[in-house]
Amino acid sequence: MKRTYLSIFAVLLLTMASYGQRTFNDIEGSWAGKMQTPAGALQMVLHFTMTDADTIKATADAPDQGAKGISCGRVTLENDTLFVDIPMVKGWYRGGFSSDSVITGVWTQLGGRYDLELKKGAKPVEQKRPQEPKPPYPYREEEVTFMNTIENFSLSGTLTLPQGEGPFPAVVLISGSGQQDRDETIYNHKPFKVIADHLTRNGIAVLRYDDRGVGGSKGKTNHATSLTNADDAEAAVNYLMQRPEINKKKVGLAGHSEGGLIAPIVASRNANIAFIVSLAGPGVRGYDLILRQSEDIMRASGVSEAEITETVTANGQLFKMAIAESDQRKFVKEAMEWYGKELDGKGLSQEERKEKMSAFTQGLISANNPWMRYFLDTDPAQFWSGVKCPVLALNGEKDLQVNQEMNLPAIKAALRKGGNKKVKTVIIPDLNHLFQTSETGAPGEYGSIEETFSPATLELMTSWIRKTVKMK
Repeated sequence: MKRTYLSIFAVLLLTMASYGQRTFNDIEGSWAGKMQTPAGALQMVLHFTMTDADTIKATADAPDQGAKGISCGRVTLENDTLFVDIPMVKGWYRGGFSSDSVITGVWTQLGGRYDLELKKGAKPVEQKRPQEPKPPYPYREEEVTFMNTIENFSLSGTLTLPQGEGPFPAVVLISGSGQQDRDETIYNHKPFKVIADHLTRNGIAVLRYDDRGVGGSKGKTNHATSLTNADDAEAAVNYLMQRPEINKKKVGLAGHSEGGLIAPIVASRNANIAFIVSLAGPGVRGYDLILRQSEDIMRASGVSEAEITETVTANGQLFKMAIAESDQRKFVKEAMEWYGKELDGKGLSQEERKEKMSAFTQGLISANNPWMRYFLDTDPAQFWSGVKCPVLALNGEKDLQVNQEMNLPAIKAALRKGGNKKVKTVIIPDLNHLFQTSETGAPGEYGSIEETFSPATLELMTSWIRKTVKMK
């Protein structure tokens, strides 16, 4: 879902004009550029600093995604070719000097390759984010930690409390897929900070937290799934139940994207949950959701129908194999053998075959982990049918990641099958997966849109929660 658009950083051997042997002194300083990716245009910055030992160290920034100071590994400069390894993101950059101040090359990450020209001294463009709240706030803000007692690690977050004595109704915000910070930062948008600010100004306390392994939160992620992430969300609920400022009978959940799966997992087993707000949460099996997601995004990006059909068919088989085979090495071997045979009869040139294998490898890497296996094979209906509290399920009309026509009716049907008629579903015109007002809904627009979160949706959420918990 959302988190298919992580920061993308490069490898291609380029034939460059020779300007003589460069030294590390020639690259010292900051170099910035922009590359076109399936997630839209992303800015990248590499910083090079000479050490006392006349060696060089580097860090990387992805300004559009709020990532700064990423440690780089090996940096080499040979025959005018610069190589920078960034193991933290499983990526690397290689390029050659076009001039003293321009390096032309390619960023490679997880099988994806993207042209990236870096200019010395260039500064990244700062996107405007007018909705981001700035202090002083008309409410209290507190840094908190709480424990996941099942796996015994701490999570860190921010609790915002309205002015006054309370006790207040409260909401736990649950982020979408991928490792998210407490603000669910993406392209320098901070939607959870915007939501928390609006709700708290309207008398509702909010707890938002860093996902396990992110920011101030501990915990391992290599075997995490939506089910284990639900333990983290429930730990947040348990923490709020211990706070005297919180009304224990009025604690609810608001989950975005995958968070909209985690919320019913928690509520189906915890009768203390007072309400759920699902923000583009899934209602159908992950296998079906992701295939529809890839189809919709490719079509919006202008990909031919023939290529869409070929890609969706290949991904469908890949996902079936991932579900069936939990052994990661065996899965890779079987999947590569299968796809190689698929390509044998297509009469492809060596370069065409290489490109298709590269794209397939990228999908293979994304599918080969416990989180994806669980998500692909899980039908949210099993959890929605066990939810007894009131539910507000929202989707943007132009959401290409969690299609509203497929998912909202499924959520309502599962709730009603379980005997819960306290459900309201709303399709909001013109909004994308991030609840921004958009032109097409394509992920490539996320960073260029100044709006972080639809004001009308903020009002809808707030008024529904206040009515549900009977606030005056």
